[in-house]
Amino acid sequence: MIYLRYIKRSMDLLLSILALFFFSPLFLLLAVLVRLKLGSPVIFKQQRPGRNGNIFTMYKFRSMTDKKDENGQLLSDELRLTRFGRLLRSTSLDELPELINILKGNMSFVGPRPLLVQYLSLYNAHQRRRHEVRPGLTGLAQISGRNSIGWEEKFNLDIEYVDNVRFVGDLKIIFLTIKKVFIREGINTETGATVEPFKATPKEDMSL
Repeated sequence: MIYLRYIKRSMDLLLSILALFFFSPLFLLLAVLVRLKLGSPVIFKQQRPGRNGNIFTMYKFRSMTDKKDENGQLLSDELRLTRFGRLLRSTSLDELPELINILKGNMSFVGPRPLLVQYLSLYNAHQRRRHEVRPGLTGLAQISGRNSIGWEEKFNLDIEYVDNVRFVGDLKIIFLTIKKVFIREGINTETGATVEPFKATPKEDMSL
């Protein structure tokens, strides 16, 4: 556990500084394009639970418009997700601002993805263990199917990562993530533009 305790955070800090410097021209270009094509604010902010369930503000480039129906209600995700927004998601460029979260210490390059705050009360003891480490920009579940696999499988992969945090494992996840981004695999589910919401594990499976 020396890597997890003493090395992983130092690497995250160094790499996030280098990545922000290296990608700063792309960051600025995307900010301009998002403003022109999708509107403002350019950065989408949302509360997410981090390590030990502590809440932090996660940053992403917005990927949907604010189009509303005749009653003033936001349209469905599928209707608000434009071609440009789909491109941002399929290339994971919408997640570039999460480098700021890594720099701040809210996140790591590798770990379980930070999910919605409202899911906290739905987790069983097994699933809650995903918060024993910092959430990641990418993780074991992302290289194993991302949005194309079910919730239970995702959680099992998250806990598998928590139990086996290693330097070599993190490197492997990062390289496989880059590969999947290039082939744009597992971005959306078959049923919609975004992943289906988590609705808690059925009681018969709560013994996990």
